Amino acid sequence: MTQTTEAAAALQKPEPRRPRIHRAWFVAAVTFVTIIGAAAFRSLPGLLIDPLNEDFGWSRGTIGAAVSVNLALYGLTAPFAAALMDRFGIRRVVAVALTVIAIGSGVTVWMTEPWQLLLCWGLLVGLGTGSMALAFAATVTNRWFTERRGLVTGILTAASASGQLIFLPVLSWIVENHNWRPAAVTVALAALAVVPFVWLLLRDHPADVGLKPYGAQEFVPKPPPVPGAARRAVTVLLSAVRTGPFWLLAGTFAICGASTNGLIQTHFVPAAHDHHMPITTAASLLAVIGVFDVVGTVASGWFTDRYDARRLLAVYYALRGISLLFLPMLLAPSVHPPMIFFIVFYGLDWVATVPPTMALCREHFGEDSAIVFGWVLASHQVGAAAVAFLGGVARDVFGAYDVVWYAAGALCAAAALMALVIRRGTGTPKATATAVS
Repeated sequence: MTQTTEAAAALQKPEPRRPRIHRAWFVAAVTFVTIIGAAAFRSLPGLLIDPLNEDFGWSRGTIGAAVSVNLALYGLTAPFAAALMDRFGIRRVVAVALTVIAIGSGVTVWMTEPWQLLLCWGLLVGLGTGSMALAFAATVTNRWFTERRGLVTGILTAASASGQLIFLPVLSWIVENHNWRPAAVTVALAALAVVPFVWLLLRDHPADVGLKPYGAQEFVPKPPPVPGAARRAVTVLLSAVRTGPFWLLAGTFAICGASTNGLIQTHFVPAAHDHHMPITTAASLLAVIGVFDVVGTVASGWFTDRYDARRLLAVYYALRGISLLFLPMLLAPSVHPPMIFFIVFYGLDWVATVPPTMALCREHFGEDSAIVFGWVLASHQVGAAAVAFLGGVARDVFGAYDVVWYAAGALCAAAALMALVIRRGTGTPKATATAVS
C-alpha cells in the first residue's frame, strides 16, 4: 500500500521547470563576446602601415606581404580548426588560439627586421586568428541550433564588426599618440582577457548539459571525438571540389575577402591619409562601418531564413561593386555627406554575404558544412591576402589606390553573376559519405 501511494505521488509530482531561455542562447552570447574580444587583432593591420613605414622605412609592399600572410593563414587554418573542434572540443581549440594570438602580437614590440613581422604578425597571429575564424561561429551554430540558424549566424558574424567598433578608435588613438607598440600590447591583452570566459562558460555540445539543440524535436547525443582532423579536413575538401557549387561559393567568397579585409580594412586608412585625412578620422570611419555591419549582418541572417540565398548574394555583391567605383571621387581631407553615405552603405553590406554563404554550404554539404565553409573561408582570405599585398604594390607603383578600387568593383560585378548560377541544393550531405568512407 505504501509503495502504491508513493508511486501515485511520484506521478503527481510536477516536472522540474525548464529555463525559459534555452542554454544555446547563452552559448551564442559567450561566442559573441569571445569574437568581440578577439576582434582587436582584426582592427590593427590597417593602422600599422604608415607607422611601420615611418619607423623602419619598410615599403608598403613589404608590410602588405606580412598582412597577406596573416590573412591567408586566417583562411587556410579555418577548415583544420573546424576539424580540430570535432576532435578536441571548441573550448580547447579557441583558448589555445587566443593564447597564440597574444604571444604573436606581444612579441612584435621587439622586432627590428621585416622577417620578424612576417613571423609574429603573419605566422603566429595568422594561425591563431584562423582558429578563431567564422568556422568557429559555424560550428557553434550547427551544434546548438536547428532553428534560427540564419539569425544566429548573422549575430555571430556581426560580433567581429562590434569588436572593430570598440577597438578601432582606441587603437588609432594609441597609434597616433603613443606609437604602434602600445597598440600591439593592447591587442595581446585583449586576446588574453577572453580566455577565462571561453574556458569557464563555453560548452562544446548541448548533450554536455543534457539539452536538445534549440528548435530540435529530439535529443541529439554528443558524437564521439573524430580522429584524424587534418585527414578529415582534406577528405571533405576532395569531395567538395568535385561539385560546381563549391567552386562558385569559393570564387564569390574570394572576391568578398578581396573587397573587404584585403582592400578596405587594410588600405582604407592609408588611402584616406594620402588625401590628408587624419588617421584617427579615417579609423573612426572604419569603426562606423562596424556599426552598420552589425545591422546589415543581422538583417542578412533574418533575410536568409526567408529568401533565396543565391539572390541575396547577387544583390549584395552588385551593390558593393557599384559603391567601390564611386570611392575614388569621395576621398578628401575632411568627412563630407557623400563619404558618410558610402560608409553607411558599405557597412550594411560588409559581411552580409556570410549568412547566405553558410546557408548554401549547409544546403549542399550537410553535416560537413562547417568544414566546407572553412575551405570557402580559406578562399575568402586568399582573396583578401592577394589584395592586401597587391594593393600595397599598386600604391608603391602608381602613387595612388584608384586602380585598386576600380578593379575590386569589377570583381564584385563578376561575383554577383556567379552567385546567380549556383544551383539549388538537394539537401543531401554529399561530402559526408566520402568523409566517412
